[in-house]
Amino acid sequence: MNGRPISGASVDARRHRARGRLALITGALLLAVTACGGGGGDDGGGDKDKNKAGSDKAKANTPSVAVVDIAPKDGAKDVATSGALKITADKGKLTDVKVEDTKGRAIPGEIAKDGASWKPESHLAASTKYKVHATAKDSEGRASAKDISFTTLTPKNTFVGHFTPENGDKVGVGMPVSLNFTRGITKPDAVEDAIEVTADPAVEIRHKWYGNDRLDFRPEEYWKPGTKVTVKLNLDGVEGRPDVYGSQVKSITFTIGRSQVSTVDAKSKKMTVERDGKVVKTIPITTGAPATPSWNGQMVITEKHKVTRMNGATVGFTDSEGEGEYDIKDVPHAMRLSASGTFIHGNYWASSSTFGSANVSHGCVGLRDVRGGYDGKTPAAWFYDQSMVGDVVTIKNSKDDTIDWFNGLNAWNLAWDKWEK
Repeated sequence: MNGRPISGASVDARRHRARGRLALITGALLLAVTACGGGGGDDGGGDKDKNKAGSDKAKANTPSVAVVDIAPKDGAKDVATSGALKITADKGKLTDVKVEDTKGRAIPGEIAKDGASWKPESHLAASTKYKVHATAKDSEGRASAKDISFTTLTPKNTFVGHFTPENGDKVGVGMPVSLNFTRGITKPDAVEDAIEVTADPAVEIRHKWYGNDRLDFRPEEYWKPGTKVTVKLNLDGVEGRPDVYGSQVKSITFTIGRSQVSTVDAKSKKMTVERDGKVVKTIPITTGAPATPSWNGQMVITEKHKVTRMNGATVGFTDSEGEGEYDIKDVPHAMRLSASGTFIHGNYWASSSTFGSANVSHGCVGLRDVRGGYDGKTPAAWFYDQSMVGDVVTIKNSKDDTIDWFNGLNAWNLAWDKWEK
């Protein structure tokens, strides 16, 4: 053979080097397998994670089992303004409810603690289209929603409340809030719930019905000067009597001025005027004659007239021929104290010596004055100029009874515990 012979040592060296290269290749392959497998042990963890992820994805894609139910039905018309709107959830809990009219005004409401139902806080307005959106979630947190719209009924018969005082008025400390309704109310609770009277600074305010068409509000004591009183009427859609609905949404605010309380003593025939708790003037007066005594009690000035006519026939004082016992066409500085005709006013027809010494009227309180009321220095002119609607005039020591609280705006003559909370 040509060439150099191969020794045994050279063959072994080449075999050793080949085994080394094979070991390196095998190690690299094992590393690659380990990296792809995500772990060294064969415990099946990779398959479990894949199964869980797949299960979660499947649950997320499964429709919610929660069911939202809304009454009335979508598109319903002539829906009642109270009691007809009901929203509930089955196999889940309500999480969000919105009820709005087409102008975006929301009807507030509350979801029950168990999430099974939603209840509106107030009635709905009449002749109004509402949109409802309600969402519920099942035990897995999957949401289900429902949207509907409906329109409330249009009433054939309506009522409103005429209110005293007027919006923006500044009045005395004795002025109650009084509402007179144009129709008799046979569902007073519904009407009361639609009226809110608040004061700043806050004070407890109670109400009282007179008959079925008048509702008054007052605090326990006279208002504090500077108090801001707000009256909110949300009567639109309120069924005040069968098939008769309110048609009024209004907010009224008035302010209480300084305190003026005047006390007429029919026995001493003098009137003491207190302003913010201090006596500012004592005025001689005349009250009702023995045959026609004045009412006792706390009375509120409700009207002021520089000059007015007073005819006895309008308040039951007539002669044998049915004519008024008196008919004075130009009574000066007159301020009304009762609906039945009691005034505190200027008197020019009695002699000056009458005031402070005799009671000669038909029940009114008279102060010395001149015909036409042109003299601003007379007691009647001074008192008229110093008084405002809502001031209190209290008559005491007269021979008559105490005036009824509803005779005028004289709420203070009814005990506080007789007023409803």
